[in-house]
Amino acid sequence: MRAGGRLVAGGTHDGLFYKPTVLADLTLDNPAFAKEIFGPVAPVTKFSTIEEVAELVNANEYGLSVGILGDVGEAMKIADRVNSGKVHINEQTVSDEANSPFGGVGASGTGSRIGGATANIEAFTETQWLTMRPEIAPYPF
Repeated sequence: MRAGGRLVAGGTHDGLFYKPTVLADLTLDNPAFAKEIFGPVAPVTKFSTIEEVAELVNANEYGLSVGILGDVGEAMKIADRVNSGKVHINEQTVSDEANSPFGGVGASGTGSRIGGATANIEAFTETQWLTMRPEIAPYPF
């Protein structure tokens, strides 16, 4: 909170368990808004238009996952404009499919080539087509 903003809920811990925390009134350069936080912290900010929310998301150097809650049509408009490796509309990250390629854009991860056995094999190998007959094919075929 030294960097500004308002604590709406949480912000404390019980032993090793950090309570879900909601922060509001943050500036874009506030570490809670500007950095990836892998914990139960939700920085909340206001926006007026789809373009404005896309600018807010895209101003961040990270792009691992975005959650959009609301009307599906409007959420799809936002999803089309944001730079993120994953977009969840009225859904949450725990519903990810482990076999599907995943990853972030920008400073998040190494991109969507990572994730799932098939994606990993494709990322680190080259495909080669090979045709074979036991003997040379006569011409004309």
